[in-house]
Amino acid sequence: MEQVLTIVCKLQPSAKQTEQIEALLKAFSDGCNYANQAAKAGVTSKTTIQSLVYQELRKKFQLSANQAVRVCARVGANRKTAKQKNKPVKAFKPTSADYDARIFSFREKDWTVSLTLINCREHIKIDAGNYHRGKLKGRKPSSAQLCKHRDGQYYIHIQLRDETPEPLKAKNVIGVDFGRRDIAVTSDGERWDGKPIQNVTDKFSKVRASLQAKVSKGTRTTRRRVRNILKRLSGREQRYQTWLNHNISKRIIEAAKSQSAVVAIENLTGIRDRTNQQPCANRAPLRYRNKTERRRSNSWAFYQLRSFLEYKGLKEGVEVVAVNPAYTSQTCHQCNHIGLRSDKRFKCGHCGWHGDADVNGAINISKLGAVFVSLSRGSNLSCSLNRDDSGLLKNQPIERRGESPRASAGG
Repeated sequence: MEQVLTIVCKLQPSAKQTEQIEALLKAFSDGCNYANQAAKAGVTSKTTIQSLVYQELRKKFQLSANQAVRVCARVGANRKTAKQKNKPVKAFKPTSADYDARIFSFREKDWTVSLTLINCREHIKIDAGNYHRGKLKGRKPSSAQLCKHRDGQYYIHIQLRDETPEPLKAKNVIGVDFGRRDIAVTSDGERWDGKPIQNVTDKFSKVRASLQAKVSKGTRTTRRRVRNILKRLSGREQRYQTWLNHNISKRIIEAAKSQSAVVAIENLTGIRDRTNQQPCANRAPLRYRNKTERRRSNSWAFYQLRSFLEYKGLKEGVEVVAVNPAYTSQTCHQCNHIGLRSDKRFKCGHCGWHGDADVNGAINISKLGAVFVSLSRGSNLSCSLNRDDSGLLKNQPIERRGESPRASAGG
């Protein structure tokens, strides 16, 4: 199996090269918009789109042969994604352009990238740190994406392709329960507190609200200063959350590798839509979650943590599977009966077991993962399986003793 790792390097173009990059990005987006309008809405094949608009892309937008091919491939890929979501492809913005081996190359000797722009080929210096140099040293990448980020700077997203190792022969399964109070809790009892990230998000929310209030009342100079401050603060919260998720996922995968274990996680797709419609605790049933609770829920980066676990697992040969979270925190892992969860505690009225609710849920997730792994490897166990939108294998709800299966908000 092939894994693609994207290395993002900042470009250091000259003033002339900046103009050429801008021209290329505009021509690429204009070409995408033209191809999207010229080809029928139902056409998603890049080959079919190319047969319809290739010559016009070359003449009207001065794109090279491979750039015109990349335009058709971009339109076809976006249409396939939009079709899965039942949405049309509206427009393309001049923020990125795709490159293949014929119009892109990386030169280690002077740490530059060679890019085909409009009617020219330019060598542009890249700002490569120790991490980038370590990953790119001795490599010959064959594809990349030229991007203009929100900060107005230009970056090259270099794609490195590697063959992933064979998955480890699993001896057990580590279950991971996701949450906001505890970001992640494993069936081994390891946990990561969610209070630090909540404090950070609350702090930045208050700062933004305070600054935006000054914008509405302040002078022109005040508004300009506030905009500069907001721009400087932009991304800090996201970078902290990304750093935290990287550390958590690394620890979990390292533990799974040392134990030759599979990692089982919750499939929480669509949980925000469900939880935002749930009533608040200790309030009238018709009063739904307030603005603060919705903000905290919507800033919960559980999908990012899941994607980090997935790609780190592929790299280390650790299998990651997604299981349905229904009843995992309401079912006793000892006797499989529905128990009572109160805040962070869980108590089973059937067998008498009581303890941490998240650990109980993580153990249930590990059991579901074990059943799933046994089935996927050809045992005589059976349950309904398919794949979710990200490509991870997942299982369907399992009927529990004492209750009939029904939709759950997740755990």
